[in-house]
Amino acid sequence: TVVVCDAGLLIVDHVHFQYNGFLLGVLLLSVAAVQQSRLVEGAFWFAVLLHLKHLFLHAAPLYFTYLLRAHCFPARGPLALSAFRPWRFCELGAVVVLVSVVSLGPFASLAQAKALMGRLFPFGARGLTHTYWAPNTWALYNALDCTLVAWAKAACRVGLASPGSVLGRAADRGMANVGGLVEGEAPRFLPAVSPGVTAIF
Repeated sequence: TVVVCDAGLLIVDHVHFQYNGFLLGVLLLSVAAVQQSRLVEGAFWFAVLLHLKHLFLHAAPLYFTYLLRAHCFPARGPLALSAFRPWRFCELGAVVVLVSVVSLGPFASLAQAKALMGRLFPFGARGLTHTYWAPNTWALYNALDCTLVAWAKAACRVGLASPGSVLGRAADRGMANVGGLVEGEAPRFLPAVSPGVTAIF
């Protein structure tokens, strides 16, 4: 009911192509199964969710930690290696592998696995911000670059910089990363950021 009646999902998401309402439903199926101690079923639904939309990866460490403790160390009390149940760990692993094979197997059989990874994790192909201001450090980095470009334009207008100077050339190129296009653009003033740096930070 909470998902179905959410005004934001009704107005924005169901008109768009992200289908987050449906995906939240799958997440709630997984959470409900875990709450009812059906841990393998909860792992199944969460694995399905990850293959439906990989942006739920941020919750994977939490799921892994909880399922490892609750399913593979079933004994109550202090955590001890002697309480570890390897066959239960294999149960969880088998569920994840099965879902992955069903989901990714067709791509691998057509030699499209590399192309698929490039689409899921397009480091460098879409720039630091992708058609919106992403809520992260790189959005602030781009905002600073845009501020410097605006300052350069103002400096040129009042005669503090000539058109052939560094400030003038930056002002002529205009602001990067704010056109709404799905493409990578280098900053005008600040150093360019490599895909590897964004993957780490």
